Amino acid sequence: MNILLKASSGMLSSSIQITGSKSESNRLLLLQALYPQITVENVSDSDDSSVMTKALNSDDNVIDIHHAGTAMRFLTAYFAVTPGKEVVLTGSARMKERPIGILVDALKSLGAKIEYLENEGYPPLKITGTEIICDKVTLKANISSQYITALLLVAAKLKNGLEISLDGEITSLPYLQMTLNLLNQVGISAVLENNVIRVKPLEQVSPIKLTVESDWSSASYFYSLVALAQKGTEVSLSSYVQKSLQGDSALSEIYKELGVETIFSENTITLKNTGEAQKQLSLNLVNTPDIAQTIAVTCFGLGTGCRLTGLHTLKIKETDRLEALKTELTKLDAVVTVTNDSLTLEPSVHIKSDVAINTYNDHRMAMAFAPLALKTSIVINDAGVVSKSYPSFWDDMQQVGIAVKTL
Repeated sequence: MNILLKASSGMLSSSIQITGSKSESNRLLLLQALYPQITVENVSDSDDSSVMTKALNSDDNVIDIHHAGTAMRFLTAYFAVTPGKEVVLTGSARMKERPIGILVDALKSLGAKIEYLENEGYPPLKITGTEIICDKVTLKANISSQYITALLLVAAKLKNGLEISLDGEITSLPYLQMTLNLLNQVGISAVLENNVIRVKPLEQVSPIKLTVESDWSSASYFYSLVALAQKGTEVSLSSYVQKSLQGDSALSEIYKELGVETIFSENTITLKNTGEAQKQLSLNLVNTPDIAQTIAVTCFGLGTGCRLTGLHTLKIKETDRLEALKTELTKLDAVVTVTNDSLTLEPSVHIKSDVAINTYNDHRMAMAFAPLALKTSIVINDAGVVSKSYPSFWDDMQQVGIAVKTL
């Protein structure tokens, strides 16, 4: 499905209910599978969380997680430590290009039984669940936090718990802290101290009900919309809290520089355009890489130059997000350079109209470019890809003043 986006007449003004965080949901779904005493509410309605739920409840010998990278990593650890379970874990063609060797090596060093069925270091995997006795493993700290989180989520179910030593500076620390906080909330002892994480074994937890906070990554597109709208524009989003577990809650501080004030009220945030965007921005997004695409597009729409660093994990996402950003922004007349871990955008005064943006099977490419409709008409190819994390995205765009026409 390809769509044409244009700004509707009038200012944006609306209230949007955003689905639960995919990151929190998938962590809690796996913990719930290990500890049925846990009840989870406001679970994300994303494709990734649906895939996760289906896989955890499946008796099939082949589990296909499609494009869901989080599910691939978390389920690799889950099935590896589930005695008596034998599965083939596979995914889309792109998933078979996304490395998993670091996690597999860590699990095998602990005693897990995992085989590669095609290319060494990549899915699909044949996993034979077994009891894990070993309780110590070392990993590079600058790898994707999802590898470490996968181990943490199953750690308390191991006979002797787990001690993970992290070598170097930790990447995406807020995502690790989210995992540790959720473990602690359900009653699992998990502590990070001096780059060593220690998780004590726990057979059962006390009954507990947890509500997933709405997804801050999804909120980023509304921050972008408000930044690109007229001064005074307001949009309210729910359900959010000021002391969030999600690293992307940094949006409230980052977007001050792009002219958006965040007002917290009970479980709602109101975004307001202050008209005070900076002309140049420099950010290290090592802790919040998922909002890099949104920020880059916002800056382009505002004519703001930016340098974004700390983005090395974007090379192995649904697509190579740095190259994809460069290609699509250049179509719009942007001047962009990228390295293995950074993106630099020159200030611009012109945006081409009716450009078709390719999305590369990447939900964030589709959603990040949508707010530019406030500046010029734009085509989004394969727009249905948003279902991976935010199925109602295009409906919500129409609610805040973006006209959506199927081509």
